[in-house]
Amino acid sequence: MSDTPTENVVIIGSGPAGYTAAIYAARADLAPILIDGSQPGGQLTITTDVDNYPGFPEGIMGPELMERFRGQAERFGTRFLQAEVRDIDTSAQPFRLTLDNGDEVVAKTVIIATGASARWLGIPSEKAYMGKGVSACATCDGFFYRDVPVVVVGGGDTALEEASFLTKFASKVYVVHRRDSLRASKIMQQHAMDNPKIEFVWNAQVDEVLGAADKGVTGVRLKSTVDESTQEIECHGVFMAIGHTPNTGFLNGKVELHDTGYIKLAKPGTTRTSVPGLFAAGDVADQEYRQAITAAGAGCQAALDAERYIQAQGHGG
Repeated sequence: MSDTPTENVVIIGSGPAGYTAAIYAARADLAPILIDGSQPGGQLTITTDVDNYPGFPEGIMGPELMERFRGQAERFGTRFLQAEVRDIDTSAQPFRLTLDNGDEVVAKTVIIATGASARWLGIPSEKAYMGKGVSACATCDGFFYRDVPVVVVGGGDTALEEASFLTKFASKVYVVHRRDSLRASKIMQQHAMDNPKIEFVWNAQVDEVLGAADKGVTGVRLKSTVDESTQEIECHGVFMAIGHTPNTGFLNGKVELHDTGYIKLAKPGTTRTSVPGLFAAGDVADQEYRQAITAAGAGCQAALDAERYIQAQGHGG
């Protein structure tokens, strides 16, 4: 549309990376627009207690932390659009973004901060106890499971890393895997098998997460993948470690991606992508750390990179 104004910075995604990018871009007088996406606030909106974000010694609830991020971005003049991006034309500049309501947004620079979604089993009891014993992040929540048994679901490097981390707190860590061999690297397998706190449950899958409304998770019922027999294991935490899916479906063919779907950065330490003027921050480009604090740091970098790009192009503010 010829009469559509060209924005300086459009941020796609509203987790720690997106909100932090908005704060920095707004303070640089770039008047950013942030497009919320399908889950405003990102993964932290389904996290209860956040005890590892600096500045909150007593801890803070995930949704409240995201509200504070949003309020700070709004204070400096960030504008918000409640929409999803369906398509982005990266073949020419300025970029043209098509939203799910049919509207179009035009931008000199775009920061993609759409994050990555944890893969879940998809059973009702899993959803019922999410945040009440069911988690997809041992680093975030492991501290809450001191001296109690927990279950980790998965058989790759992530599952074994999560299991090893949890042995610092839990009394016992059961690793439940649907096969009788692991996908994890040999060194990770050996490390886990040598740990006396880790016990493997082979050829099994979680049939139901057990618990009570006032107690949270109390165990899991497992079903054999061989003969469909069942068994129950007592535990107070269930950690899903079956992978993450980056939210990059709308970017196929628009920017260079890794085979895993994550956005490929031009080089480590930057947020630049294969398309000049297009930047990526947070879990959408981070396969390694996936923490709120690292996402926020990348959001800061992306805003600074976008500001420098605009200045270098002679666009002004």
